[in-house]
Amino acid sequence: MTFKEQIQQGIPTVLPPKKEYDVTINHAPKRKEILTEEEKKLALQNALRYFDKKHHAELLPEFTEELEKYGRIYMYRFRPDYKMYARDINEYPGKSLQARSIMLMIQNNLDYAVAQHPHELITYGGNGAVFQNWAQYLLTMQYLSEMNDEQTLVMYSGHPMGLFPSNKNAPRVVVTNGMMIPNYSQPDDWEKFNALGVTQYGQMTAGSYMYIGPQGIVHGTTITVLNGFRKIGKSPKGNIFVTAGLGGMSGAQPKAGNISGCITVCAEVNEKAVHTRHSQGWVDEVVSDLDALVARVSKAKEAKEVVSIAYHGNVVEVWEKFDEAGIHIDLGSDQTSLHNPWAGGYYPVGVSFEEANEMMAENPELFKTKVQESLRRHAAAVNKHTAKGTYFFDYGNAFLLEASRAGADVMAENPTIGREFKYPSYVQDIMGPMCFDYGFGPFRWVCTSGDPKDLEKTDQIACEVLQEIMENSPEEIQQQMADNIQWIKGAQENKLVVGSQARILYADAEGRIKIAKAFNKAIKKGKIGPVVLGRDHHDVSGTDSPYRETSNIYDGSRFTADMAIHNVIGDSFRGATWVSIHNGGGVGWGEVMNGGFGMLLDGSKGASKRLKSMLFWDVNNGIARRSWARNSEAVFAIKRAMQVEKNLKVTLPNIVDDALFDNA
Repeated sequence: MTFKEQIQQGIPTVLPPKKEYDVTINHAPKRKEILTEEEKKLALQNALRYFDKKHHAELLPEFTEELEKYGRIYMYRFRPDYKMYARDINEYPGKSLQARSIMLMIQNNLDYAVAQHPHELITYGGNGAVFQNWAQYLLTMQYLSEMNDEQTLVMYSGHPMGLFPSNKNAPRVVVTNGMMIPNYSQPDDWEKFNALGVTQYGQMTAGSYMYIGPQGIVHGTTITVLNGFRKIGKSPKGNIFVTAGLGGMSGAQPKAGNISGCITVCAEVNEKAVHTRHSQGWVDEVVSDLDALVARVSKAKEAKEVVSIAYHGNVVEVWEKFDEAGIHIDLGSDQTSLHNPWAGGYYPVGVSFEEANEMMAENPELFKTKVQESLRRHAAAVNKHTAKGTYFFDYGNAFLLEASRAGADVMAENPTIGREFKYPSYVQDIMGPMCFDYGFGPFRWVCTSGDPKDLEKTDQIACEVLQEIMENSPEEIQQQMADNIQWIKGAQENKLVVGSQARILYADAEGRIKIAKAFNKAIKKGKIGPVVLGRDHHDVSGTDSPYRETSNIYDGSRFTADMAIHNVIGDSFRGATWVSIHNGGGVGWGEVMNGGFGMLLDGSKGASKRLKSMLFWDVNNGIARRSWARNSEAVFAIKRAMQVEKNLKVTLPNIVDDALFDNA
């Protein structure tokens, strides 16, 4: 069968042969034993309902074995034989160009060069899934190949509920992931209901088909590192940034360190992840001995090198060794997947990677004890360095939150609302006031032709648009504009592409709209092929997350999720090609609500109209909320937006004089 025929057949009527477990692939760890015997039967019934009754007797023992061995039913037998990657949009079957663009993005999320655990359909973060099993993938791709532009595909946590009549201005796909009743949104609830096959953790851009590899976060990390050094009044040159994690999103850190111009040490316990990032050129060197690491970092500091070093081992050992050896750390952070601490997101010090994987499945209570011991030791080592002048920030991975729950010394001596921890979130000190409040966030695009020349042309178009905007930009956003122009000019030389021909760029609503319009004109003239627009959910208005995206909102509303819900509702009727809303994300199940979108530009007048309407809302919804929280930068930005768009009228806060309370 051809590739198109395989897509169109969906779940095959004749069972494919059983596939051997591929030990060369980076696999998800075994999930904990959590289902009762009755619930295991229910999980198997749920899995078998995808298949004709005549196959049930053959598939039942196989699925039973998967559930016992891996804690989940992945249906490995149905994994396609064709190579998984984002093809040229014209290679996909289908009546709808929009639907074909979504197929392209799904396959990019599962590309072996992009996905963390591709055979388990997990893109990043240890549990950020595109689908729960391969039957869902096959059925979804079949539906997309059949869809017309007056239908909408409805996705329930990886399950394609079906095609429903809609209209050409409605989204082609609506995605929800992990939408739980609030009292059933604890970590063990995910373990249980995911094992049953009725929900999944979509992370942020994993379950919304908008992940573009580690490039997706490298720009934000670069901005964070650059401004971290600016904050402490140091040049990055010859100074040290220590962090952890080389998996999905976290793999961006060493590349960002190189672009920023510092010495980066990034620890990672998974040898396959270390090898992947080193082979891709995202980290320069690999060291597995602590004494050798100290010697190499000392040499780099003396020579003021720009270099990134992966330490194959536990980051706690690095913090402790550098304290013992007198190595001064200038910036420190962590990006292990602590949103998922009990299922492979964080590995305890003193336990081997293999032992930890076995322990988390076979003895989860002991594993939890070891993780919390490690977090206390981790925080104690960080505290020793910060006492000597290290600037440490929480990089939104729930490090401080989980460390506090473990009883680590991370709480502020004099806490205030929103500043409970002794170290700030990077959003509180850097990304919030400098970027999000002004409307700057991670706008991204994908060239659906797969042609690197198209990407080069879009880079050039974006750079020209930004330079033109900067000429008339107010002083308040000149630094942001300059940083982004520098970024896009160096995008090609830094070889950021992994998977699809994609780019990310921090831009405000004006920048996003003008860049998108310029792309649409170029498509119409035949200069480039169709382009998919999107963004990280980690943005101005896409995510309500009290310890990350909305951590710099101090009016008491940071635990509310109205903004993210309104964001996805508004995007839906303003022209998005697909929309998504997720429970969970970078800081954990039950800790955050986040939404995203995708939009296909095809050169048409309709696309031009949709992009203006949707992108303006997508950004200014968040600025308005931040303005109401009395964030001064956001008040400035929303007033400016109201001057530009006469149909925008936003409720502004009246500022209360603190002296009133002093005299009361």
